[in-house]
Amino acid sequence: MDRVDEGWRPKLVVLDIDGTLLQWIEGSGQTLEEISPAVREAVHRAMDAGAHVVLASGRSMHGMTRVIDLLGLHRGERLWGVASNGAVVFRYPPAEVVFEETFDASEAVREVLAEHPTALVAVEERGIGYRVTGEFPIGELSGEMTVTTVDELVGEPVSRVIIRDPSATPEDFVALGRRLGLHGTDYVVGWTAWMDLSPIGVSKASGLARVAADLGVGAHDALAIGDGRNDLEMLRWVARGVAMGQAIDEVRAVADDVTATVEQDGVAVELARWF
Repeated sequence: MDRVDEGWRPKLVVLDIDGTLLQWIEGSGQTLEEISPAVREAVHRAMDAGAHVVLASGRSMHGMTRVIDLLGLHRGERLWGVASNGAVVFRYPPAEVVFEETFDASEAVREVLAEHPTALVAVEERGIGYRVTGEFPIGELSGEMTVTTVDELVGEPVSRVIIRDPSATPEDFVALGRRLGLHGTDYVVGWTAWMDLSPIGVSKASGLARVAADLGVGAHDALAIGDGRNDLEMLRWVARGVAMGQAIDEVRAVADDVTATVEQDGVAVELARWF
């Protein structure tokens, strides 16, 4: 399907990070912190043409700024970013939170732990790392990890909660979310048994709407590229939503088009259509 007219060209280019800009390391929930030359050049062509480039990720702000640096996006002006699946909107450099949506995650976390009692829980500690109930697999979280209790983690409003069970599968978590309902929160399941809990109505799309309003553009001006379940709302929101070639069927189904895989520089392939 195609929702854009002939002659349309994106004024806003929105890029997911993990699995879109960065390649997954096979057999792990981690990505290689390297941008391919073809992707970097394609992103810079878009910027040279006057398009705004915004990264939108499930990562924390702290985990996104180094990718902005790898891409070399800042050219003397402060950039926008959408972190924590839309719960945090920030400017960089320097890193400054412009908007943050928080919620009470305590009940939802306890519901999940009742069925996965050994699962790990994490909450971002901005600028430092994460407070966690136990050590996460190496490379899955950025910054320092401070071990604490569940009650301390969710004892006050938070912008996002990560629940990770290395002994489970993504399908286990998808079924769990549907079964529990998790009232009062939204959730998204990643490529591994990783669940992000967020405030109701918060997604990459809601965060991007705030950024677009400030930039003076709208969803009708936007192209977005992503590969995960946390990209679904974003791909629906923009005028042209593109799934990466390795994306799961659920993501491909809502996209207007499918580009090449991340290993085949799918971002560069799609951007070459417009820039």
